[in-house]
Amino acid sequence: MGTEISLDIGGLSVDWSKNTRGADHGVLFQEDDRKRLRSEQIDYDYFADSGEDPGPMEMALARRLKHVVPRLELVGFTLDAAKAEYLVVAQSWLEERHDLGDDAEPPDVMSFEEFCAFATAHPIQTLDDTFASSVDSAAKDRLRGRFSDESVVRRLPSSSIYEWSAYSERSYFGSLIGILHPYSLLRVLAGNAENLETEVVWNYGPLVEAGWASESEFINPGARRMQTFLVATEGSSDTHVLKHAFAMLRPKIADLFRFIDVSERHPFPGTGNLLKFAAGLAKIDVHNQLIFLFDNDAEGFDAYQRLSALSLPRNMRAMILPELEQFRAFPARGPEGLRAADINRRAAAIECYLDLLLEGYPTANVLWTNYKHELDTYQGALEYKDAYTKAFLKLTPEILAAGGYDVSKIRAVLDAIVAQCTAIAVDVARANG
Repeated sequence: MGTEISLDIGGLSVDWSKNTRGADHGVLFQEDDRKRLRSEQIDYDYFADSGEDPGPMEMALARRLKHVVPRLELVGFTLDAAKAEYLVVAQSWLEERHDLGDDAEPPDVMSFEEFCAFATAHPIQTLDDTFASSVDSAAKDRLRGRFSDESVVRRLPSSSIYEWSAYSERSYFGSLIGILHPYSLLRVLAGNAENLETEVVWNYGPLVEAGWASESEFINPGARRMQTFLVATEGSSDTHVLKHAFAMLRPKIADLFRFIDVSERHPFPGTGNLLKFAAGLAKIDVHNQLIFLFDNDAEGFDAYQRLSALSLPRNMRAMILPELEQFRAFPARGPEGLRAADINRRAAAIECYLDLLLEGYPTANVLWTNYKHELDTYQGALEYKDAYTKAFLKLTPEILAAGGYDVSKIRAVLDAIVAQCTAIAVDVARANG
């Protein structure tokens, strides 16, 4: 009969394969998601009688859907992308029915919003999974369960109330909504709050123990190289800060982001060198997904505008550190003394996004350093910026949990980077079909 491997959520399979690994779902997980889980493919009576440990067969990768969603979006499976996919499926279904002459009038197919409401009306784990072996009308009623309204079911693309491969209410539900890519379906199911707390499981133990796959195929979960994003920054401190920020604040997606090696020195330090590097890469066929991140200061904004004027390929984006309201009236020291000034696009480098209440140092302020004639504005820099960086790099999970450090501004930076990377992933996924 062979052995199956499936990607499940709450006991509902959204993807499966038999006698082979099938699709690589490693990107949805990280190493700390590896655990033992009971499997319906295991004969526990045999293990109890023989005294053997079923552990190897129970091995799986599992994490709650709420922690899978950010990873889904970073490989291009956003809710908007799911909608685009659904509309294509629905249109193809309508055209197929028309070509076959099934309907004199085109069916009233569900809108995407209606489909989402249907798919998330009931938490998956509340659906009955009791096996029904009979195919009589009573069994069919049990199978339909809460989805017995044929007037609703008929509006689902690709649905057919005459096909009965389901064996329970839950599996019937799965056959009704399983018209999208498994990752799109997971993203839709995330619209139910209870589903968010449900585990997404890739149980590989039975397949490996049966000899249909090697354990090495599951040894390194996480983002594959072409699924990661290379973030190129102006300086070494930017790289160190961002790597630490992702580790502390976004550990569930940190492996999706890579940074240029600055262990010895930055290979192209400064705004001008980063601009030249970006412009050069834009002219060659680089497949890596890249973000060129400039400071939110005068030089960075100028470089960002110049790079944005180029025709960047879909796998590249230019961005500056986000403008923040906290920077609209920031202490700035110039020829006229210390005054509040808007430092957005003028003096907000990465250090400004850290906690600026540092013991032993005066109130944070920027110093206007020089006037940029070509930009008709002043360039500034945060005083004691290295001290703020060193303090941030000492941030630990314990300090963070105790609320002893303000991470609101650096969170905004990470949010902006994730948004740009998600946009890249969607574009790349769309281009790859």
